[in-house]
Amino acid sequence: MVLRTGNAWRDGKTSPSMTREDGWAAVCEWIQNPNLRKHLLATETAMRAYARRFGEDEESWGIVGLVHDLDYERCPSQEAGHPFVGVEELRRRGAPEAWCRAALSHASYSGIPRQTRMEKTLFAVDELVGFIIAVALVKPSKSLAEVNVASVRKKMKDKAFARGVNRDDVIHGAEELGIPLDEHIGVVLQALQGAAVELGL
Repeated sequence: MVLRTGNAWRDGKTSPSMTREDGWAAVCEWIQNPNLRKHLLATETAMRAYARRFGEDEESWGIVGLVHDLDYERCPSQEAGHPFVGVEELRRRGAPEAWCRAALSHASYSGIPRQTRMEKTLFAVDELVGFIIAVALVKPSKSLAEVNVASVRKKMKDKAFARGVNRDDVIHGAEELGIPLDEHIGVVLQALQGAAVELGL
């Protein structure tokens, strides 16, 4: 029998998977910055879209996207412990090891190679969702509806724009998935546009 207390699961032997509700509770506890929460919601949205495309479990993929940067507000760098601190917290809360591996592997410096489709997809969408949102925010309406693949590609060439986004990671992410870059951008963009109301964009 499994007893649940708050977000902790205890039966002495096993730790069931986190639910989406559990994941969001963890995000709300660890992250107060609304923009970082928006990034996690956007990553969740993109992960769900790719799960549907690949015939994978949408709920699991979505939760991984939602919690992958759990520690980023408290530990915003490799030196500060990202993503290792967050992954330890996810393990404590009962997240499956496959999810923890995905969260670790999205940081290339972690030493965890990306092997599964989930791991490769998380890496591929992480930087891209942030970049697409940045493109939307410079539009007159600050709306995703005004963004298209061509405008994203154009902004990628502008090195002064959204300097914090690693363009190489976006390109390599698509390569790891084996999907042409424009198609990859289109998949993520369409997913975000479908969640524009929830994202406030």
